[in-house]
Amino acid sequence: MICKILVVDDSATDLFIIKNMLKDFLCLSARDGEEALEMLRYDPDIHLVILDLNMPKMNGFEVLEILNSDSYFKHIRVIILTNAEDVEDEIKGLQMGAVDFIRKPINLNALKTRIDVHKKLLELQHDTEDANKILDRKIAEATKALVITRDITIQALVGLIEVRNLESYNHIMRTQEMMSLLCNHLKGKKKFKNVLTDEYIQELVKTSALHDIGKVAISDSILLKPGKLTDDEFNQMKKHVDYGVIALKKELPEGEEVPSFIKRALEIIEFHHEKYDGTGYPKGLKGENIPLPGRLMAIIDVFDALINERVYKKAYTVEESVKIIKENIGKHFDPDVATGFLEIVPQICTINTLYTQR
Repeated sequence: MICKILVVDDSATDLFIIKNMLKDFLCLSARDGEEALEMLRYDPDIHLVILDLNMPKMNGFEVLEILNSDSYFKHIRVIILTNAEDVEDEIKGLQMGAVDFIRKPINLNALKTRIDVHKKLLELQHDTEDANKILDRKIAEATKALVITRDITIQALVGLIEVRNLESYNHIMRTQEMMSLLCNHLKGKKKFKNVLTDEYIQELVKTSALHDIGKVAISDSILLKPGKLTDDEFNQMKKHVDYGVIALKKELPEGEEVPSFIKRALEIIEFHHEKYDGTGYPKGLKGENIPLPGRLMAIIDVFDALINERVYKKAYTVEESVKIIKENIGKHFDPDVATGFLEIVPQICTINTLYTQR
């Protein structure tokens, strides 16, 4: 790394002396603060400035103030020049961001020693920045690989459902699109704006595809039964929640923190059959004790089931489905979530039409 030095001093004599002392370095000069800033703006290779504080037009303190206020100059180190008696100016300059000081009259050995020290520090900083860039790139590549692996895993798990014809591919796509639409609508509400961040929404959309993954453990005689389930059959059906949670938790390292993505998936799987009034399953949670992912998935899953034909029922009309949702606000559904959902029913129906006709 070439260290280009800018010496700023209104004294031609001092400039000559300093430049002569630094003849082994690539050295430029400016006679005042304005000229110095002009050179710094157009020469990004200047990394070290030797700055006199007492100058006309623009003094050293004004230059320091501008350098500190503009991130463009963050790579620049400043060594201030002070007279032996100007201790207060020396302290002020250091407080304003200068990294060192040199007193006049200038001692050749002291000057060269300080320049060498700061040159090495600049080289170390430069090497660290390069290393950080390489590390950032590797982290980005590793993160991308993890995301791809995660998405492939989800699709493989969903594929288990498709193979058994338990839920259609269209149902998975509809519920994911509905989750995205609902979350992005709710984040405009005061109650949810600080919760539903873009990252959180992305996790909810991706993991919503897994909400019924536990049904792979339920027998076809129950899942594909065209009529009403018996009490015993319904109890067996309810176990799909536990099966899904167990499957997801099985390979988690014991005692380690669960990644946020897995947390979202578990909350959706475990709590999407809970009801706001506490009459749902598997835990009978009530109100906002039900994690938000479960409350969101509950209304999406029910509405999709209502407006689409299933093996055990014909499809309800949109009007009939909306009526059922309204009747169950505060019972099955979170009032705030349900109110927001009803505001976007036309868009929900568009999604339903799009992924039903495929």
